[in-house]
Amino acid sequence: MADLATDLERVLRTWQAPDEAQEQLRRDYLEHLAAHPDAVLRDGPPEHFTVGVLVLDATLTSALLTLHGKAHRWFQLGGHLEPGDADVLAGALREAVEESGLPADQLTLHPEPVHLDRHELVGSFGRCREHLDVRYVAVAAQDAREIRSEESLDLAWWPVRAMPADSAGELDPLVAAALRRVG
Repeated sequence: MADLATDLERVLRTWQAPDEAQEQLRRDYLEHLAAHPDAVLRDGPPEHFTVGVLVLDATLTSALLTLHGKAHRWFQLGGHLEPGDADVLAGALREAVEESGLPADQLTLHPEPVHLDRHELVGSFGRCREHLDVRYVAVAAQDAREIRSEESLDLAWWPVRAMPADSAGELDPLVAAALRRVG
């Protein structure tokens, strides 16, 4: 846990936020991490850090989304960091591989976050009350073929300019940030 907390602090301290709202979240994340170093794991406080990965196709025109099993909405791939993750980036890659079924060697994961998102959880999320998501972007190889995991109700490619209506408010800023980084 200490290694993950140290790495997350490094990631957040070195990340250049693209605007004032993201900068405020970055400062809030650092404050929360300082007060709760155990927030890097699911077993930490109910408000804890997660990682997300927006997987784009090789043409950068589609994004691979998962129909979330608990929220019943389309989102980017991602989830909780785990004690075995070597660092935050490794946790993000693990989540992308687990949820997409794509082999790691078919994903090019950008090493710096592209977006932060703090959101409350409603419904059947157990003791989890709020996720402080650190979001990355990955580009899938041209011939990559996804395989739905048990964590998802469905997995599908969506045009980056037409995100699902019930999730567009959350996904559109992530898509824009991801395209700025890799486009």
